[in-house]
Amino acid sequence: MQKLKLQVTSFTRKSRKYNSYKGKVGTVAPNRIRRRFGTSIPHQKITTDTTEFKYYEIDLKNRLTMQKLYLDPYMDLFNGEIVSYSIDRHPSAANVMRALNEVIEVTADCPCRRTFHSDQGWAYQMKAYSRRLKEERIYQSVSRKGNCHDNSVMENFFGLLKQEMHYGRAYDSFESLKKAIEQYIKYYNEERIKESLGWLSPVAYRRSR
Repeated sequence: MQKLKLQVTSFTRKSRKYNSYKGKVGTVAPNRIRRRFGTSIPHQKITTDTTEFKYYEIDLKNRLTMQKLYLDPYMDLFNGEIVSYSIDRHPSAANVMRALNEVIEVTADCPCRRTFHSDQGWAYQMKAYSRRLKEERIYQSVSRKGNCHDNSVMENFFGLLKQEMHYGRAYDSFESLKKAIEQYIKYYNEERIKESLGWLSPVAYRRSR
């Protein structure tokens, strides 16, 4: 970059990371994944987390106010594909469960028992969440408290997502930011190539197996 006299303009300092941990409010499952993120079986290992985005709106008094958007994605560790996601204005159980029900349906073709991994966020301790997994005979796996490396794959995705479509850009409404996230996830799944996938996109890699 120095030789070519390039200057980075799309990156700004990160704000405080959203933390969904509210203490022990329900059942905490064991860490079954134990950082073994790799798998050769599509839809066998799924990981999830919640992240927030900021945007700005003009209120009725013509003041600029900061608002937040929350994204709940589910990623297939086979190829890094975002299998399902849900977006809302507030962190909510409904948002998490909406995306959960979709990913359960999409991954139902897995020939072996599935494992869904997350951190210890309050939503993943809910009885409704763990009960839904048990109904489908899906193993629940949870990171150790305060250990982001136990779910580093999803953390890396969030960092990539925000640096490529959010940092350094201003969004003036929930709808415009939501649309930008949806477009990026489609691009990430279908077009963005990875060296680890043989220079294929996640969808192309899945289809080639």
